[in-house]
Parts: sequence; C-alpha cells; structure tokens
Amino acid sequence: MIRTRNLTKDFVVGRGNTVHAVRGINLDIEAGELVAVLGPNGAGKTTTMRMLTTLLAPTAGTAAVAGHDVVAASATVRSLIGYVGQGNGAGHQQRAVDELFSQGLIYGLDRRAARRRAGELLEALDLAALADRKVSSLSGGQRRRLDVAMGLVHHPALLFLDEPSTGLDPHNRANLWDHILQMRDRAATPMTIMLTTHYLDEADSMAGRVVVVDHGEVIADDTAEALKAELAGDRVELGAADPVRAGDLAALIERLPGGRDVQVDGGVVTGRVADGPRALPELLRAADRAGLLVATAQLHRPTLDDVFLSLTGRSLRESESAGPATNPEGQAA
Repeated sequence: MIRTRNLTKDFVVGRGNTVHAVRGINLDIEAGELVAVLGPNGAGKTTTMRMLTTLLAPTAGTAAVAGHDVVAASATVRSLIGYVGQGNGAGHQQRAVDELFSQGLIYGLDRRAARRRAGELLEALDLAALADRKVSSLSGGQRRRLDVAMGLVHHPALLFLDEPSTGLDPHNRANLWDHILQMRDRAATPMTIMLTTHYLDEADSMAGRVVVVDHGEVIADDTAEALKAELAGDRVELGAADPVRAGDLAALIERLPGGRDVQVDGGVVTGRVADGPRALPELLRAADRAGLLVATAQLHRPTLDDVFLSLTGRSLRESESAGPATNPEGQAA
C-alpha cells in the first residue's frame, strides 16, 4: 500500500538556509497493516505523511501509495485514501450531517448514497444524536470522531491519521480508538492505517509495527515487542541490605543473559537483562547462594520510550515536552 525509496524533503528558509526535514526514507507498508510512526517534534513525521498524501511534493526520491505515484498520479492517490490531519476538518458553522453529506458528493457519491453513508458513519461513530448540531457546539472528542468519519466516507483502503487523539483526555482517546478499530475490523477487507502519535501507549498496544523517525531518518522499524526486547531490554533493580556488597550484586547482573548497563548508586543496583521474568528469580537464587542479602527487588518492563532512549540517548517524552521545534513545513504547506 505504501512504498517509498529515498524519499526526501528540503525546505529553504530565511536567507537561503536549507532545512533537511526528511532525509531519504525507505518504507514498505503492506495491505492491512496498522503502522505507528513515532519521533520527537521536528523529526519529519508530518512532513512524510504530507508527501504521502500529495500535500507536499518531494524534493527527491519516490513514493507510491495504493499503487500510484504521489507526484505523477496525485489525483488518483487522493481519491483512494482517507486523511485526518492534525486540525479539525469540518466547518464550524456547518451541521455534522451536512459535512459528511458534502464529503460524499465530493468523492462522487450520488445524493442518495451520500445521505446513506453519512447516516452509517454517524451511527458507527456514536454521533447520530448530534447529526443536526453545528460543529462549533461539539466537544473535542466529538469533533475528532467527525474528522475520522469524513476521512472514511468513500470506504478508503488506506487511512492516514496524523496525531488523531492529541489534546483529548484519556477517556476520549480510548473512545476514539475503540470506534476506529471496530470499523477497521468490520470492513470486508482490513483497512491499512498509518498514524503518527505522541502517545506511546497507543503505538504500543495497537500498532502491528512501530517506525521510529529522528532527524528525518528511520532509525528503527519492527513490532513494539521486538523493539523493546532487542533495543531496550527489561530492567532489574535490587536494593542491597549491605551497601558495601552492592558491587557483588552488580557482578551477578552482568553475568545474566543480556546483562548490561549495570549501575550502582549507593545500595541500589540496576541493569538491563534479557527475559526479565525469568532472570529475576535466577538472580535472587544466585544472590542467596553467594550469601548476598537482597532487601528489595523490582522488575521494570521496557517501554517504547526506553527504545528511543537506547537509540538516541534521549527520552522521547522529554523531547516532546520541550515543545514544538521550529518547523518550516507549515509555511510550505
């Protein structure tokens, strides 16, 4: 459904300064996959998605979406995909049902089919009771569900979601995703979804694949579980009853399969290991045989933020909380 080769986007800003927003991304996404793209602000996620949805022309490289080149066949690509951008897409003074009806007409449905499809989507996304309400009167979660409905009017095989749940509270985020996944599961052919998100739990729990982007390049691409196991590992934390013997506990961790990144801070010893649920009991038995008394023991399973930290030396959460980076793509778009 998506194939890119050396996809690149440069922006010229100021007095001839060039910003390399996307630096030769190679990506293959098969039909039916749900792929989450993660990365800090300014990493190139949205720029990549805008190129794939024909909103930005690549500087170099190629991209085919649903079997069509995004430059040579941009109109065809637009007819085949659904796109939900970061901002709300519906006119604030329009009724929800009218926005969906108009969207159906734009995609070539006749008036009867457009009315029917609008009703189906309002029902499916729990918006039927709000059909005659102006968009301006809807809550944030209701507006985002309407945005998703507008992206699905024409039954696209491929849906792009650019930070669809940003700004929603946890309940509304969960509600939005429940609706999206239910509609995806009910489709005759599983819909392909590519999304960008700042919420690591979304990517971890729902995406079949996670692509990590930094400085305009793909730095990791695999399932969430594989990335966590291979790049982060489980973290064990032991509290030594006798801080003087903490170094001996550290040595035991280093001898475990996958033991690495061992640190001693006073009487607390931490380290990464492979298969933590098996390693921790083994570690405690080894400590007992060595006559080392362990006061506390904890196992921390890895997160996608740990993956990013392992890859880049910094936390994705910290990168996001620092605020949006200067991004020239808004001007260009």
